[in-house]
Amino acid sequence: MGRADARRAEAHEPRAGKGGGIRRLFTWKKMLGAFFGIVLLGMGAFGALYLYVDVPAANAMAERQSNVYKYSDGTVIARTGKVNRQIIDLAEVPKKVQHAFVAAENKSFYKDQGVDLKGTTRALFNTVSGKGKQGGSTITQQYVKNYYLTQDPTVSRKLQELVISLKVDQRQSKDEILAGYINTAYYGRGASGIQAAAQAYYGVDAKDLNVSQGAYLASVLQAPSQYDWNSATPTGKKLVKERWAYTLRNMVGMKWLSPSEKAGLAFAAPQKPKPAQGLEGQRGYLVEAANRELEKQGVTEQDRDAGGWTFTLTVDKKRQKALENAVDDQLESKLDREGSKVDAGVQAGATSVDPKTGKVVALYGGEDYIKHYISNATRQDYQPASTFKPLVLASALENESTTQTGNLIGLNTVYDGTSKRPVVGSDTPFDPQNEDGRSYGPISVQKAMNSSVNSVFAQMIVDVTPAKAKETALALGVPDKNFPERPAVSLGTMNASTWDMAGAYATLDNHGRKVTPHILQSAEHRDRTVTPEKPKREQAISRASADTVTKALTGVVDAGSGSAANTSAYDAAGKTGTSEDNKSAWFAGYTPELTTVVALFGEGDGGRKQVSLTGTANSGRANGGGFPARIWADYTLGALGGGSDKRFDLQDVERGEVPAPPTPTRTHSQEPTETEEPTPSGRPSETPSETTPSEAPTTSAPPATTPPPTTTPPTAPETPPLPGEGDGRPGERPGGGNGAAPQ
Repeated sequence: MGRADARRAEAHEPRAGKGGGIRRLFTWKKMLGAFFGIVLLGMGAFGALYLYVDVPAANAMAERQSNVYKYSDGTVIARTGKVNRQIIDLAEVPKKVQHAFVAAENKSFYKDQGVDLKGTTRALFNTVSGKGKQGGSTITQQYVKNYYLTQDPTVSRKLQELVISLKVDQRQSKDEILAGYINTAYYGRGASGIQAAAQAYYGVDAKDLNVSQGAYLASVLQAPSQYDWNSATPTGKKLVKERWAYTLRNMVGMKWLSPSEKAGLAFAAPQKPKPAQGLEGQRGYLVEAANRELEKQGVTEQDRDAGGWTFTLTVDKKRQKALENAVDDQLESKLDREGSKVDAGVQAGATSVDPKTGKVVALYGGEDYIKHYISNATRQDYQPASTFKPLVLASALENESTTQTGNLIGLNTVYDGTSKRPVVGSDTPFDPQNEDGRSYGPISVQKAMNSSVNSVFAQMIVDVTPAKAKETALALGVPDKNFPERPAVSLGTMNASTWDMAGAYATLDNHGRKVTPHILQSAEHRDRTVTPEKPKREQAISRASADTVTKALTGVVDAGSGSAANTSAYDAAGKTGTSEDNKSAWFAGYTPELTTVVALFGEGDGGRKQVSLTGTANSGRANGGGFPARIWADYTLGALGGGSDKRFDLQDVERGEVPAPPTPTRTHSQEPTETEEPTPSGRPSETPSETTPSEAPTTSAPPATTPPPTTTPPTAPETPPLPGEGDGRPGERPGGGNGAAPQ
């Protein structure tokens, strides 16, 4: 072979160059080895990650809950807290509703190991490639994301989710995981967790959800904003109905629902969204009153801030509404808060109590908690005025007190009703003026109560002694707040709230057995239940004393200053009161079934000072027989469902002794106080044997209050008095008064 032939032959021979080297490099053995090496490396990395990543503490938002305050019937008053969530036990969720969530989200939930590798891989790929979030996670993974991690669509978070899900599945039961999932998931409408979602979409607790409703809530989780039936587009509605049907089909396939049950189910369209129930209107006052009581029961502010509580109040939803309507109709509708300086400062407060149990069934704290945060129902910075006079009588009866000349005090006992009459038997001079300076001369305790004659009760508290009168008042529930033991307190110059006075009057209504107002019915948390301490029910005063006062107060309503509260629809007893310069006006009254105290307060300078109510709604001088009595009557009629045929059961009413005192000489004048002048209603006594006593007959019996004076001023004629009242705050000092009587 020549050289040329040799070169040609060499050119056609295969070379051991580049192509051959690649084949030797990528042999099947090497490629398989590399694959297993990568797998082992990945497994090692995952193993290291598994050891490195532990189950963390819950994230800040996962355990945050709201507190729910409810009326006595279970309907919601308000929710407090930044997150609308209440964590509940899985046992509170119907089994078929539990299954609806599994059928919708993760059919293999009860069998899997907590992760979906295929779905997680897909999610990781989409995250890396920039395609955003991707579904496909198991219930366990979604629970881990909600409870332990964040919603950030990052690779590191996805890897953490995978590891933690595996560990959680090993450490927790499936029920614990499912409970965590449905309690942390966001359902739309501001609702986190199934309990809040059940209320937001259907107005029921989670325990009351049916299968169709549960299937909707399980479906809406996929796209809460898109699938909310009331805001969804036609496409959104179509999609959520399809997912609802898909959920039910899966339940049938899993043997959790029979085909016949599924066939009988209709789509459960949710209710329209409602505004979040915050603290506006009266809600804030109710919540505040409940919180004050919770503090006394050992549930601190710190406990409440942790959330998760359900507080059920004693407040009756219908009666609460009746009270709000009564204030609106009888007061607010008549005020010009924008155009009148007086009207702008008028504040109403009220507390209504069941006299048998002490339950607060309605409470009015002010025009709006958001606008006026001070609760007018519980504030104690105003005087209860003449609503205290019945308690002076109660003390006289309870202590079997007598007049200065030894006559037993009762309804028939006659006192001297002369205006500015100096009290006898006190180391502290006191000569209160009756309203408009009117003198009554000899007048029975009953009629003095009807007309709220200041001079009579000023002398009576001296006869009882201020110390004993205070003791009785405290036993009945009046707070020891600015409560000196002097004759002036007969006119209610201490401080008390409508809540306090409602307790005192409820005790009278309850035949002298102590009634302590309370507003908390129950306090429940999944980790703790607080049973409110039952108030003591001891006998504060005897039944005879309490019933005698009740008898006296029926006269105030039937033929006295409280006639605005008089109606044939119910049996009522009550007392009016107006403090110094008309700064507060009260009506405290009760029926056999309900005790309610209503008050108006004059508030000025942004609530920093007390001002006169005179001129309220262009009505002249304010008094307890006006707006407060009318609000009381309107509310009571509504709260009793239009009326009641129950009557007071009064026993052993004390009539007292009936001497006729002469009228003393006025020696000095003390500052103005209150007299209430009634207009007879013509209403007959319900019990003939307990008729209102008439004025004492002329007699030569010794005086009931003081020895005969050297001169006697003329006695005012006994003519039917006019409605109205007024008093001043008496300052007790030797030598005279310090102001003119209110006009």
